[in-house]
Amino acid sequence: MQQYQKLVYTVCLQFVRDPHTAEDLTQDTFLSAWASIDRCDPNYYKQWLVRVASNKCKDHLKSAWARKVEAQSDETMPEPRGEPPGGSGLGAAEPDPQDDFLRRADAAELEEMIRTLREPYGRAAAMYLLDELPVTEIARKLGRPAATVQNQLFRAKAILRKQINERRQE
Repeated sequence: MQQYQKLVYTVCLQFVRDPHTAEDLTQDTFLSAWASIDRCDPNYYKQWLVRVASNKCKDHLKSAWARKVEAQSDETMPEPRGEPPGGSGLGAAEPDPQDDFLRRADAAELEEMIRTLREPYGRAAAMYLLDELPVTEIARKLGRPAATVQNQLFRAKAILRKQINERRQE
């Protein structure tokens, strides 16, 4: 745990952007890892812990509580500085080049999946997910009602989710 706690905390902080939540997710990661440690070859602990941490963060971000409560408090939350809170026992970790490469490769693959979505989902999804435009702006630019754009985004996300799950199973 001491060897990888900085790495796991940094991964969690990258996902959730909140130092306290990142600490909680770091603890959850190590608890889950401890329960299943016999399934992993010791040579791959680092990669395995990063995967467990990222899955914990993704689960947290998908939870209804995180979507509702954290979205409401975004205006009041300061941007994370990359440093854990004092007294946490965690220091800032140096970025791991391998993790950075994998993150960029995953992001590029996701961007390609978004850009190749069939219409009418492709342009709306690219504007929303890549350009981070609000639904009302997308609706105005595409000349569609906002409800139609929201429906198309919902379907685009479902298509992307299916494609991602299929690629994971390959």
